[in-house]
Amino acid sequence: MTLAPEHPTTGHGIDVRFTPDGTPMAIRYDGRIWMVDPDVHTAHWFTRDSWWEHRTRAAVGSGDLVSVEHWQVQATQPSANTGLHTFTLRRDPLGTVWQLESIS
Repeated sequence: MTLAPEHPTTGHGIDVRFTPDGTPMAIRYDGRIWMVDPDVHTAHWFTRDSWWEHRTRAAVGSGDLVSVEHWQVQATQPSANTGLHTFTLRRDPLGTVWQLESIS
């Protein structure tokens, strides 16, 4: 399945490649590579997860259970000569996989 701006969906696992300073530079989704445009503004923020609604207890030393990381970037497929699309990415607390929240 390919996400299209007309049919955005959420919650799909994706691979994100980062620059040495920690900024996303490429996204692999659905067998395609999207290159993040470094000249367009990116947004990076954190929200809070209500871990107590999902877990009844938190083990001592279990790490940050509340910080949900988000990135919003502009990316294109150079080989397909597509225009810029806005990708919103999310990583849950203690998560190692990035999720695609939306493409527009």
